[in-house]
Amino acid sequence: MNPVRSNRSYSSPSSTSRGGASSAGGYSRSAPSRSGAPSRSGGYAGSGGSGRSGSYAGSGRSGGSSRRPSVQGEFALPVTLTPALPAVESFAALDMPAALLATLAHEGMAVPFPIQGATLPNALAGRNVLGRGRTGSGKTLAFGLALLARTAGQRAEPLQPLALVLVPTRELAQQVTDALTPYARSLRLRMATVVGGMSIGRQIHLLRGGAEVVVATPGRLKDLIDRGSCRLDQVGITVLDEADQMADMGFMPQVTALLDQVRPDGQRMLFSATLDRNVDLLVRRYLHDPVVHSVDPSAGAVTTMEHHVLHVHGGDKNAVTTQIAARDGRVIMFLDTKHAVDKLTDHLLNSGVRAAALHGGKSQPQRTRTLEQFKTGHVTVLVATNVAARGIHVDNLDLVVNIDPPSDHKDYLHRGGRTARAGESGSVVTLVLPNQRRDMIRLMRDAGIAPQTAQVRPDEAELTRITGAQAPSGIPCVIAAPVVERAKRSATATRGRRSRFAQARRSGSGERPAPRTTTTAA
Repeated sequence: MNPVRSNRSYSSPSSTSRGGASSAGGYSRSAPSRSGAPSRSGGYAGSGGSGRSGSYAGSGRSGGSSRRPSVQGEFALPVTLTPALPAVESFAALDMPAALLATLAHEGMAVPFPIQGATLPNALAGRNVLGRGRTGSGKTLAFGLALLARTAGQRAEPLQPLALVLVPTRELAQQVTDALTPYARSLRLRMATVVGGMSIGRQIHLLRGGAEVVVATPGRLKDLIDRGSCRLDQVGITVLDEADQMADMGFMPQVTALLDQVRPDGQRMLFSATLDRNVDLLVRRYLHDPVVHSVDPSAGAVTTMEHHVLHVHGGDKNAVTTQIAARDGRVIMFLDTKHAVDKLTDHLLNSGVRAAALHGGKSQPQRTRTLEQFKTGHVTVLVATNVAARGIHVDNLDLVVNIDPPSDHKDYLHRGGRTARAGESGSVVTLVLPNQRRDMIRLMRDAGIAPQTAQVRPDEAELTRITGAQAPSGIPCVIAAPVVERAKRSATATRGRRSRFAQARRSGSGERPAPRTTTTAA
């Protein structure tokens, strides 16, 4: 996407900071304020809606009153006592099984990304690792290849995995599983994905059959342990992926309880895009003498990513949003609430834009199918809450739009991390109403980003150049809702159980038939 000709840094007016610092100077640690005031309009949304009909009303965030507590800064990274092994520039230089190297070549992975080249030699040697890298930098293979290589040749007993990857969301769990599955298969390692929103019975079945590697969200894993359906005392390798989000989501007590159950002499790896003080507890308590790799700036200011702040008037926001959505190519649009997401999605469909909603109110099968529709191009606009901000990888996605500005700089970084992944280019656009400008200045300071800014209106060339916006067709379209097949599978399973019990009665054995041992994909 072409850069804006007027590359103005996002600086505040002189009255913005009492200390006299503009956004070009030191970063303010004040987080954006949230007043919680409702929008006066019955329109779709925006945070801090203007009160005019047709604006998008999400959280009703205002630019004025109460402020959240200051965002804590990053902690000082621990000093490595034992010297780290040097980085490598090729996978062939690593001591990994031949099957893994062959699969890497088959997957088109010739040269490791920086965080992989720096981390893998030490992870393969069994060192504890603290890795910081922006979303999309290759963290999954950085820990995944080492975990699989060090687990190869072992066999897990029922309900006793040997390696564990903890992640904050279902979507990230599925992404990690999908990314590692080809490599696990090459080593004949079994994987199980353990997340909420899916059949717990199926997950128990997988664990009973034996799974060397478990990818899990903290809540569901705790449920399984409480049921006696999983034990962690044989886990020798533990990975925390996106540890900062797990802390932000309130999972810290569950995470620490789970880490206390794995082998105390095991290897631990913690990866995150940001390392704030919430993560410091985990590092100090569980990562003894870690090798520290901070390949990318924590702010995630990627050279292939453009950041645009578009100033819009409340009365224009509806039309601007619709025209951006009607562009050629795919786009993810973020709003604060499920209600706002659903309203905007309906509006876009009625305007002729192939849009679909993704939020926590959707079942996991629905979310999975919606993402598949987006990845295949059947849906061109994914309207989402922060549920999609991490753990979703879509190739060639070059635009992310914050219809509602995020409330925290970390949310901004992770929303934007859906684009410009793995060396690709992309743009992050944020629509900002007049009463949101000061909060946006503070947020950008905290993120360490100086975006390009522009005042835009519908149908203007500037809007088109930055986002590819165009007028929608106006012909309503229908996207088939993802079908949930749970009832059908359940009925089939019931018939199967009945037929096996009937067969046992007919045989006169009087015994319950043994459980089926069909293989179920993780």
